[in-house]
Amino acid sequence: MEKEVHEQYEYARRRLRQKKVLYFHFVLFLLGSLFLFIGNKFFGLGEGTTQNWCIWGITIWLFLFILHFIKVYITDRFMNKKWEREQIDRLVALQQKRISQLESSINEENENKI
Repeated sequence: MEKEVHEQYEYARRRLRQKKVLYFHFVLFLLGSLFLFIGNKFFGLGEGTTQNWCIWGITIWLFLFILHFIKVYITDRFMNKKWEREQIDRLVALQQKRISQLESSINEENENKI
């Protein structure tokens, strides 16, 4: 039982760390976007370009943040240790079934030769 409690604690700690890093990424995104926008509009960074480069940078950063959000709240939430264990157990059961089928076919071949 203690092992399960420890695994639950480790899972909760890992999820909390993932969420903490995601929140930090969000704050960094907001501040970085603000600095990019201010640098472009008020300090004239990138004046030689005809396109609004800061919007492209913010859009790409937003896309990366959305991917990070999906990883933390969707992918890792459903594909956790329990899911991994179930998949491993299923694959091991399939392998055992296949091995037993091969053994029975070998035994039948040996019986037919005798």
